[in-house]
Amino acid sequence: TMQTSNIPTIKLQLAIIGAGPAGLMAAEAAANAGVRDIHVFDAMPSVGRKLLLAGIGGLNITHSEPQAAFVQRYQPQQPQLTNSIQTFDAQALRDWCAGLGIDTFVGSSGRVFPAQMKAAPLLRAWLARLKSQGVQFHSRHRWVGWQGGEGEKDANQLRFETPQGERLCTAQATVLALGGGSWRKLGSDGAWQTLLVQRGVVVNPLVPANCGFNVGWSDFFRTKCAGTALKNIAVNNKVGELVLTDTGIEGSLVYAHSAAWRDEVSKNGLTTIYLDLLPNHSAAQVLAACLHPRGSRSLASHLSSRLSLSSTAYTLLRECVPAATFSDATSLANSIKALPITLQSTRPLDEAISSAGGVAWDALDENYQLRAIPNVFCAGEMLDWEAPTGGYLLTACWATGRAAGLGAAQIIESFKHTTPEPKP
Repeated sequence: TMQTSNIPTIKLQLAIIGAGPAGLMAAEAAANAGVRDIHVFDAMPSVGRKLLLAGIGGLNITHSEPQAAFVQRYQPQQPQLTNSIQTFDAQALRDWCAGLGIDTFVGSSGRVFPAQMKAAPLLRAWLARLKSQGVQFHSRHRWVGWQGGEGEKDANQLRFETPQGERLCTAQATVLALGGGSWRKLGSDGAWQTLLVQRGVVVNPLVPANCGFNVGWSDFFRTKCAGTALKNIAVNNKVGELVLTDTGIEGSLVYAHSAAWRDEVSKNGLTTIYLDLLPNHSAAQVLAACLHPRGSRSLASHLSSRLSLSSTAYTLLRECVPAATFSDATSLANSIKALPITLQSTRPLDEAISSAGGVAWDALDENYQLRAIPNVFCAGEMLDWEAPTGGYLLTACWATGRAAGLGAAQIIESFKHTTPEPKP
């Protein structure tokens, strides 16, 4: 054990490590439950960095669909998450925003956004309220584990690296809200996995969720089509947008299927998906157009005229099916309605919108407390769950953060009623 006599130590009731949505909500829930000595630590220079990034394109805070359908979005972890999400559901979240002075609205897709669309006003109002409740913030504090080993009296001292050197903190309860493994430059680097495994916590490997895939395009296709989007195409009868990248595919339609595709690639090494390039046309309509005489026009021009098939979609057809397909109307029509694309691998975890894997549910009790480390709770994306984009990710981060904060508050309350052993 390293020498600690000269390292500054602070004692407090509740330490929250990670100042993203889950950590901040844990702080608020604990404060509302009467905890007065709450400190939030974060490795980054400022709080809520991933939340602010999420808000650049319009902060999608939740979804307006009925609760029964909403919780199904968290399969296969829906049973573990249902209680916390039902306790702090989409409507409760909108009411919470209203309490911060942030109006919300439901978009055409059912997604819920702040009226201003941005994350910054919400985060500013939230931090102001937390500070008014006495919550203290410590930036540039990187948590590096616990001081001491299992069974030693200082085993629950938290260690932080700061610009001023190492710092120790002894807390009655701790909430870990350290994020998953995507977007490490914003703070969620997954370094906590080793620290928890060393203390006997089961952690399932972090893998990409809501991610893109590598395809292995030809140089010609990459040069011509990388960065372009295919709108109104379908996979498995789900219509959406797909973006053709330098390395493969991404976009909302890809993210909606990425969990299943990732698991298939992991199991089989590859998987083949089938795109319907013209979901608004029946197979019979497409075949009729392919059979129609085109005269002197090029095939690309003919399909554009008869079916409004875009030049990008036509180039993708050329990339993915044999040349002989284009001289057989039936084969061509079939390919337009079910274009095979072979996915070779997921894009790296750091590029993914979110991650799956993390602290196993069996490692937690019903209050999100770690069974292997009493008085330590976990929340947010570091838990083993995943969900599609559309507001579901943020909702579960907030809901689990709230549940963990309330669990920690119960522990702290119990300390108040513990009678010390009389001295002999």
